[in-house]
Amino acid sequence: MATKDFALNTEPHVAQVGDTALEFQPEVMGDDFMDAYSELRDAQQAIGVNLDDLAGVDPAQLRQVSRALRGFLGHLMLPESAELITRLDVVKAGKVVGSFATVEDAEEAAAKVKGGGARVVDGLRLPDRVLAELLEWVVELYGGGQRPPMSSGGSATSSPPVGRPGTGASRSKGSTRTRGR
Repeated sequence: MATKDFALNTEPHVAQVGDTALEFQPEVMGDDFMDAYSELRDAQQAIGVNLDDLAGVDPAQLRQVSRALRGFLGHLMLPESAELITRLDVVKAGKVVGSFATVEDAEEAAAKVKGGGARVVDGLRLPDRVLAELLEWVVELYGGGQRPPMSSGGSATSSPPVGRPGTGASRSKGSTRTRGR
């Protein structure tokens, strides 16, 4: 009888972003990963934004997409890193006046700051490209390298747009043209 041993990761996965180490769970069960990914997709669809095509997206919508992505990543992180990536700070004149876990709480607190001028910012400020790279990395770690099947990125490519064909040479026409075709 053959025996096969399977190793389980026991050490956290670490994403080093500048001076900050973000620790992810050593193992994530498939259904937990799919639940978190489904929440991300549901949030993206509710906002009306395709994560695979962010060109021309309204900045307010982009902030909502970023929040949803941070929430997804937080589901897969160890608690300290999850708190860091999802935390929202209320800032006035360059100083943090409060930190919050939800957008609603942060916006309410910002509105109550004396003299106004307070704004809500991510506690851990990251460029969108880094968030996208983190998404790709965790999909590799926990999803076997492929996006889950409900991802629009896994769909077939769309048909070319209707209209005039391009002016490039076609391989099927070869070097000589035949009359009448």
